Amino acid sequence: MGPAAGAERLVDEVPGLLRYARTLTRDQGQAEDLVQDTVVRALERFATFDARSTLATWLHRIMHNLAVDASRRKAELPTDMDDEGIEAVELMWSNDAYTIDSSVVVERADLRDQLRDALLRLPLTYRSAVVLHDGEGMRMIDVAEIQGIQLPAAKQRLRRGRMMLVSELDSGAAPEPTPEVPLRCWDARSRVSDYMDDDLAERDRALLEKHLETCPTCPPLYAGLVGVREAVGRDRDSDEAVPTDVAARIRALIEQSTGLPDR
Repeated sequence: MGPAAGAERLVDEVPGLLRYARTLTRDQGQAEDLVQDTVVRALERFATFDARSTLATWLHRIMHNLAVDASRRKAELPTDMDDEGIEAVELMWSNDAYTIDSSVVVERADLRDQLRDALLRLPLTYRSAVVLHDGEGMRMIDVAEIQGIQLPAAKQRLRRGRMMLVSELDSGAAPEPTPEVPLRCWDARSRVSDYMDDDLAERDRALLEKHLETCPTCPPLYAGLVGVREAVGRDRDSDEAVPTDVAARIRALIEQSTGLPDR
């Protein structure tokens, strides 16, 4: 691939990179800087891109790594949910009595400011998994490559990230449970993420669906997960949403690197 073709392909990926950057950082300026840093790093390393993954996956991995490094340097990670907080959410979801008011959760998720505020309270790697899969529509194998982890670990981050996001949006309301269900609630809840992605064996699907028919606490959680996933997907901005000054900065960087003339 020549420098001109490669540069044009980088330009085409800028809208998606900016959408992703807005969920990794806490303000617009930081997001724009992250896109610029990603393009600079990509231009420096473009000769090493071997097309074993898509260009979008490669660029998102560069951005993910830059964001993680910046978060560590700025000591932001302690302000995110720590390991104990993540385990606490999973422990809460493993309690059969835990449920949510799904109508409130979905209503809040439909408000962009509240959804993004809740997303930003998730640890960066879990937030990234939710946004890449549910927001950008990437395959889990690509999410795993972007984060530099194995597929099972990526699926766990997506499952936990979805749970944390729903809990962040929750009002705290919970009806009383009853014990007559075909699965333990945690067995059902730990499979719901795969069920949403059509990644369950037929027998497990049948058991989960039967559980959802009879359990008083799990259906609102499932409805919350589905509604919030759809809201994350709807939050994707138009591909035309790159500010003019940002586009100009990216174009200048590419022209400086490749010698392409200004159009």
